Amino acid sequence: MRGRQGTARRTTARSRRGAAVRLGLAAALGLGTVLTGQPAQAAGQDTAHAYAFAEDARRVEGAGSTADAVELEPGLTYRSTLPPDGKVYYRLELDGTAYAYASATAVPPSGAGVSVADGVQVTVEDADGRSCDTDTTTFGAPGSPHPVAAWAMREISPRRSLCAEAGTYYVTVERAAPDARGTSPDPWELELSTVSEPGTRTPDGTAAPEAWDSATPAPVQGTARRRAGGAGFARAAPLGEGVWRDDIRPGQTLFYQVPVDWGRQLHATAELGSSGTDASGYVASALTLDLYNPVRGHVEDLSVGYGGGQKSKALKPLPPVAYENRHASGQQVSAVRFAGAYYLVAHLSPEVAEEFGDGPVPLTLRVGLGGAAQDGPEYAGGTVPSDVFTVDGGGGGAAPGEDGAAGDDTLYRVLAAGGIGTGSTLVVGLGVWTVVARRRAAALPE
Repeated sequence: MRGRQGTARRTTARSRRGAAVRLGLAAALGLGTVLTGQPAQAAGQDTAHAYAFAEDARRVEGAGSTADAVELEPGLTYRSTLPPDGKVYYRLELDGTAYAYASATAVPPSGAGVSVADGVQVTVEDADGRSCDTDTTTFGAPGSPHPVAAWAMREISPRRSLCAEAGTYYVTVERAAPDARGTSPDPWELELSTVSEPGTRTPDGTAAPEAWDSATPAPVQGTARRRAGGAGFARAAPLGEGVWRDDIRPGQTLFYQVPVDWGRQLHATAELGSSGTDASGYVASALTLDLYNPVRGHVEDLSVGYGGGQKSKALKPLPPVAYENRHASGQQVSAVRFAGAYYLVAHLSPEVAEEFGDGPVPLTLRVGLGGAAQDGPEYAGGTVPSDVFTVDGGGGGAAPGEDGAAGDDTLYRVLAAGGIGTGSTLVVGLGVWTVVARRRAAALPE
């Protein structure tokens, strides 16, 4: 629900692209997360529910008062803690020309009690305590602990004069319903990020596109290709247009990213495969699939019931990505306001284990991209991070040629495009990896 009134270390392109590339290759090789730069998990250790925070997230403490709030800088990723009750404050120093987006991903501990009404609420306020924007994302029908993200913004718009001036602003993060029945008093972990978007060189008007194709297309067909989902936004597995196959366990949350260019229209269908058991139970909200935009703003979601047989459901149609969508009154349209990595986040309810066992359930994602790529807005300056609204690096990408990133960029494009099978991906990936390694070795001084 969005209500508007008027409305670590640096996460470098190199480090984020490298992690995504290594994760994609590791998935193709079946090596899990060993190649991601993280230590291998000990034998028997359960990592199904662990959220993968950004490797370079800076640890900060949320303040109980605006007077002590630590500054969040655009382009950086932070890690913090959300207490069971009350707000925590963070500070933004903003000019009078750029949009600012702040997001918070809340991660309850595995096994913690949660309510369907609970979740995370993010608000941006000015120095006088007036709300510029607020957003709430709840756990919803599954009623099980899993990562959820909410966003809030400071807009520069001719329609709104509130919060348009340069100065100090505050981001507040709090639980949506900390006193709801069934909610545990455990603190939650937070991953915070901020993005700065400059204005355009010419006035962009105040009207959203009047018409767009809102018909639900037929799901994408074809042979499914294997792609292991990541454990967090920073580790989201790249998907392109096509049919993708994975396995998801009860209580697990998997992250995928789809590069969506300006003018393209994203379609996604989630399908649970048959369990292969004789159980006759039923879980009303077994699978939830949430769609987030490039700044981790919630766009849309769906819920799939499961009775042991195959079941599928598609996200509601979304408009083509356009800068002007921000002027729409509906949140789903307004959120599709920029190109970049859109995130599909799948969560399987722990209740599935009670009815069908704790083994993995087949998950198929059918991803379609309609429309034709178009030129984006002519920004008056640079975005921070610089690659956030591009299809080459929105979810983590480096500029070609940066510390050998040309090879990494090539492999990322192969994985994200999804135009070849897993076997071919593996061959191409190993070939690129070999070439990049040889070039780096040749460049080393003797």
